[in-house]
Amino acid sequence: MATAKKAAKKPAAKKPAAKKPAAKKPAAKKAPAKKAPAKKAPAKKAAAKKPAAKRKPNAAFMKAMTPSAVLSAVVGSTPLPRTEVTKKIWEYIKKNKLQNAINKRMIDADEKLRAVFGGKKQVSMFEMTKLVSNHLK
Repeated sequence: MATAKKAAKKPAAKKPAAKKPAAKKPAAKKAPAKKAPAKKAPAKKAAAKKPAAKRKPNAAFMKAMTPSAVLSAVVGSTPLPRTEVTKKIWEYIKKNKLQNAINKRMIDADEKLRAVFGGKKQVSMFEMTKLVSNHLK
């Protein structure tokens, strides 16, 4: 029996030795497995973008607002949504070349825009939207 136990132990000792190289092979297989989920992730992002395309515009932006007398000199007196008011102001700025040549984020006001901007000679494009919203009812 003693020899049978020794014989049983020897093959058992060989099996773990065989498993060690086998353990390295699955590690090599894991690296490609990591790439496969990475490829699936962009597919999920694309699926996430589809609902964003179906998004409806905010009703508050689409509501027609009446511009003040000062602002109507630039965009017209008809009621417009905020988005259209911003587009018309940018058309006016580009038509009259009022965007600062050095810093494109700054707008140099002419007589009409100075009244809209509260007397400021120069405002940033972000401050412009804030100042314009004060002239919409």
